[in-house]
Amino acid sequence: MTDPLYVYVHGFNSSPASWKARQLAAALEAQGRAADFACPALSHWPEQAIAQLQQLLARAREQSREVVLIGSSLGGYYSSYLVEQASARGEPLRAVLVNPAVRPYRLLEAWLGENRNLYTDEQYQLTPEHLRQLLALDTAAPAEPERYLLLVQTADETLDYREAVAKYAAAPQFVQPGGSHGFERFDELIPAIFAFAAGTIALPEPRPLPAGSH
Repeated sequence: MTDPLYVYVHGFNSSPASWKARQLAAALEAQGRAADFACPALSHWPEQAIAQLQQLLARAREQSREVVLIGSSLGGYYSSYLVEQASARGEPLRAVLVNPAVRPYRLLEAWLGENRNLYTDEQYQLTPEHLRQLLALDTAAPAEPERYLLLVQTADETLDYREAVAKYAAAPQFVQPGGSHGFERFDELIPAIFAFAAGTIALPEPRPLPAGSH
């Protein structure tokens, strides 16, 4: 059986240089599985970002490869859309959601105007059209919650973790007290991600962390 392709879907104003993406890539490389990792540099336009991901998924289907998405923040929102689309078509696709955004079209209203990608230094204008495109990707509670694994930390300073806990209530969840939006000690959850990809749930005890610790 072919190993799954892990596709890291980065968040708002992030990039493939995200430290969580690098940690996951390193863990796979240590197992001799560097070819099982992908992290596209996504457009700041939601429609274009989804098109990029859909093209990647189409190539994986042509190769008969299973894909597991690892979506962080806004990437979690994108991942949910893609999984729900796949579910409606009866296609295999699962996602690990890491401190996912649930309603980014509301959250990002405060970011309208000039923005800069934290990793690439790309500058662009965030517009109401961005928010419209985000709203068009909204999904209801999952039709098949077993397709998801939710990882959240309660001291997320950007998002209300309770929104994700409620939306994915029927999915397996790791809710860790403390931490941050960046998800502290993400590397400790990588074995659980690999287990989920293999079809099992093996979550550690969610030990409390200080808020914003590293």
